[in-house]
Amino acid sequence: MSGILVLGAGELGLAVLDALAHHPKRGDNKLAVLLRPSSLKDVDTDTEKGLVLRHLKDDLSIHFETADVVQDSVDSLASLFARYAVVISCNGMGLPAGTQTKLTHAALQAKVARFFPWQFGMDYDLIGSGSSQDLFDEQLAVRRLLRVQSAVDWTIVSTGLFMSFLFLQAFGVVDLPQKVVRGLGRWENRITVTTPGDIGTVTADIVLDPQGVHHQVVYVGGDTISYGALADLLDAHYKTSFRRELWDLEVLQKQMDEDPSTMVKYRDTFAQGRGVAWDKATTINAQRKIPMIDVAEYIRAEDI
Repeated sequence: MSGILVLGAGELGLAVLDALAHHPKRGDNKLAVLLRPSSLKDVDTDTEKGLVLRHLKDDLSIHFETADVVQDSVDSLASLFARYAVVISCNGMGLPAGTQTKLTHAALQAKVARFFPWQFGMDYDLIGSGSSQDLFDEQLAVRRLLRVQSAVDWTIVSTGLFMSFLFLQAFGVVDLPQKVVRGLGRWENRITVTTPGDIGTVTADIVLDPQGVHHQVVYVGGDTISYGALADLLDAHYKTSFRRELWDLEVLQKQMDEDPSTMVKYRDTFAQGRGVAWDKATTINAQRKIPMIDVAEYIRAEDI
């Protein structure tokens, strides 16, 4: 390898960078992070962002690259990517439609040795096109671009939902202030969840120790849990009975008709029970015996 470039220094990007920096097989690989040009203004400040950036630079020896993945052209991004053997895209949330396909075109044009697209989520192949969450259709387009070529090695890391998202009040599954748990579709429906820290650990291990992982989708999972089992865990932890509400497909369709917001689209897609859960035994972290945080441990540790 001539170097590894991580796109973005958000929650996931920082976790991946930290895991790469501390991996025993890092060797002399150059690590770099792609930031917006405006972010460099924060490096010399005492803001939280400035402290994080200085930690990356001074403590982890991570180099800064700058570009705007939304505004810059494919040619410009490809010229930058071509200086690195591995490109890992960790910026996806909130970016305009078309950004992920643009980044994929740039990686292919640059002929990077290995590309990890921003697919740290569901099994979009199983969910299929035309789901309620229209953002997922672009993820399928990225997969098609990668699969029709062989020059660039690629790995898609399917991680399920970020574990913290499961407890986000706006998402609606767990409402801690009101002590309510809601099942999506059926109480037996399951969902796979993983913490960003664990995603970073597994991703870094695949990057620096591929062990035959090439041109494929791999599955990661901190836990796979049903909504009913989640409610049981919360009851036990808080020593009380959470009120249980089932948002079945009829209820969610009504929500879609009234307010097709991003959160409602996620709920309706997950309620279909397709492509959002896999057995932990099938995950690459299980195969490599990488310890992960499960939901029970997360609840205890965070005391959410």
